[in-house]
Amino acid sequence: MLRSNWWKLLAVLIILYTFLAGMLVPLKPGIVKVSPSSAHTGELIEMEVTGYNSNYLKAKDSLRAWLKLDNERALGASDLEVIDDRNLKIKFQIPEYLPADERIKDLTLILDNSKDGASFLPSAVFITQDSIDPDMGLKSWQNTSVENLNEKAGISFPFRNILKESIRNTYFHVSLWLSMVIIFIASVVYSIKYLRTNDVDSDLKALSLTRIGTIFGFLGLITGAIWAKNTWGAYWSWDVKQNMTAIALLIYCAYFVLRSSFEDPEKSARLGAVYNIFAFAALIPLIYVIPRLTDSLHPGAGGNPALGGEDLDNTMRMVFYPAVIGWTLFGLWMGSLWYRADRLEHKLNE
Repeated sequence: MLRSNWWKLLAVLIILYTFLAGMLVPLKPGIVKVSPSSAHTGELIEMEVTGYNSNYLKAKDSLRAWLKLDNERALGASDLEVIDDRNLKIKFQIPEYLPADERIKDLTLILDNSKDGASFLPSAVFITQDSIDPDMGLKSWQNTSVENLNEKAGISFPFRNILKESIRNTYFHVSLWLSMVIIFIASVVYSIKYLRTNDVDSDLKALSLTRIGTIFGFLGLITGAIWAKNTWGAYWSWDVKQNMTAIALLIYCAYFVLRSSFEDPEKSARLGAVYNIFAFAALIPLIYVIPRLTDSLHPGAGGNPALGGEDLDNTMRMVFYPAVIGWTLFGLWMGSLWYRADRLEHKLNE
């Protein structure tokens, strides 16, 4: 019994692991905000910095700060005051000129200490040049090398300023979508097999898998809407990815309407199989191709990368890829139960 059902137990264990690890592993320390976020050249700027999961007070002796201009130049802090574990005051003396020909230049704030490791806030402060003279900027810029950065010990997920704790939704929203695609592929394989062999079992398997894939799709849409509310400010922003996803799921909903429109089981199965192939052929361009051709808030579209090192580091991969496997196995398990119920009903009708 256990030997033939090991994959079901594996599905449950992986999903439990996904929930426990995905929700309990802490995020790395980060920088939530700085104030002020703008200054002029020649000013002494005093920045109030708010950290996240930080330990500034515990590691005050090793704390360092820079404003990074580019890959070669950074400005070291002239003074640093620790308020508590999450709050700092940092002073930077901005030179009269910057070694850049832009009137407004954004600088990245870098913090480092022995306990938290290094934290980054891109475009932390925007410096306006009253006069542009890159040559004078090269002379007046007092460069401080950013080197010997610390690494935080232990396992932790990356901190992203926009996502914060919602980055954990990657293990549910994204993995559900990938599992949905895998299940839909299996459904299409059975639909093709039915068209070739006229085997009723193949049609019933395609039907049950399409049901599970559609459920996963709606779960992915719901978790995505919750994520959008936390990052974009609204559950639905009419983003191209959201719109194409909704259209793709409506196409799959029409599959069930089509099948229920015919009293003849054979005609329903044959037309359903053909439509299932069409639905999957439409799914890929709708959710993966079209969003990449236009601007989008959603990662993986409009030149906005997804599942790369910026959003999915090696620590997250330890949970994300098992999550995809776990949800897929769980979906196949649910599909097999639905198939058995449909098969019993079919035999009773015969």
